[in-house]
Amino acid sequence: MKIIMLGAPGAGKGTQAQMIAGQYHIPHVSTGDIFRANIKNGTELGMEAKKYMDQGLLVPDELTVKILLDRVAEEDCKDGYLLDGFPRTIPQAEVLDKALAELGDAIDYAINVDVPDENIVKRMSGRRACLSCGSTYHMEHIPPKKEGVCDKCGNDLVLRDDDKPETVLNRLEVYHKQTQPLIQFYEEKGVLKTVDGTKPMKEVFDSIVEILEK
Repeated sequence: MKIIMLGAPGAGKGTQAQMIAGQYHIPHVSTGDIFRANIKNGTELGMEAKKYMDQGLLVPDELTVKILLDRVAEEDCKDGYLLDGFPRTIPQAEVLDKALAELGDAIDYAINVDVPDENIVKRMSGRRACLSCGSTYHMEHIPPKKEGVCDKCGNDLVLRDDDKPETVLNRLEVYHKQTQPLIQFYEEKGVLKTVDGTKPMKEVFDSIVEILEK
């Protein structure tokens, strides 16, 4: 079972990815984690990627796919894996598809967690974080006992820059331009499945399980 997670930033796809990986005992593969592991272990591919990252440049798609294929060739991926955060663009999806086809392999499901922009802005701008102990809250769903104060350590809660409406809207604009076209790409390949990400987290998960177990 080889799965790609799709969805806008803040749609909750990362949480669903962890739950799916746990349910089916397959690795949750994030490109960020793979880069860090390769760089830490001083691998040849990791050192090549580091050259780009040190200059603030994006790692080329071909190199990212090489590092990714290296990871999914490991023993723990033999029954499948779940890709989170890659591909982000059509060229990346094409390079990945070609590389998998050469191995006689392909993606089984592209799961799109669909949430309207206005819900995402509301969801993210309601987040509050404690910079002292790292606890997170949501003004609507998980409010602190005392407004603006962390339950655990008593320090002030803040709205992080990443969660401010203007930042969220910018990230959504980039998503619509670069990543949303992947929905059509995987739909044309017949592997796209869309779930309603506005529902409670457990219901979204149940919908995904239903798709995977058909």
